[in-house]
Amino acid sequence: MPKVEVRRPSIEDVEELHTFFRNVITDIFAKEGIGDKLDDIEEEIKEKHIYLERDFQSKGEDRYFLIALDSDKIIGSIEYGPASNLISHCTNNALAALVEVGTVFVHPDYQRQGVGNLLLNTIYRSLHKRGIGEFCLDSGYRSAQKIWKKKFGEPDYLLQDYWGLGYDHMIWRIRLSDLIS
Repeated sequence: MPKVEVRRPSIEDVEELHTFFRNVITDIFAKEGIGDKLDDIEEEIKEKHIYLERDFQSKGEDRYFLIALDSDKIIGSIEYGPASNLISHCTNNALAALVEVGTVFVHPDYQRQGVGNLLLNTIYRSLHKRGIGEFCLDSGYRSAQKIWKKKFGEPDYLLQDYWGLGYDHMIWRIRLSDLIS
């Protein structure tokens, strides 16, 4: 793994983060075989911009981002905040009171090098310090679902064909005590 620094983003990082989100999300959609869904790509990017802005406005209370850097280049991101409307709706509000860990992105050139695990472990410690004992996580990306199944087991909620034939949505409820000691 490259020498990676994990830290909170600053206002000076916003432009690079916006570019990072666009590049990673566009890459994910292409790899998922849905790169032609331009409106969905733009919606996903816009959502990440809003989440980042909420982090800055609330000083990390509403949304809490971390970024991974190799030298001065942003190569990863992760955040947590209130469970999304999608999670709340699809679980009949069973997970609505939990925080959701999301925006777990690693630049394609740095994938499978431990950056994602570093970001996850750092966010686990941040959640623990704030007294948060469990969280939820969801994914509609098949490639990410494989990773999450490996880490967290079968999802607590499986929404078959939610995004179209063969495109499921999965939601996990995760106890922090199962992940850290």
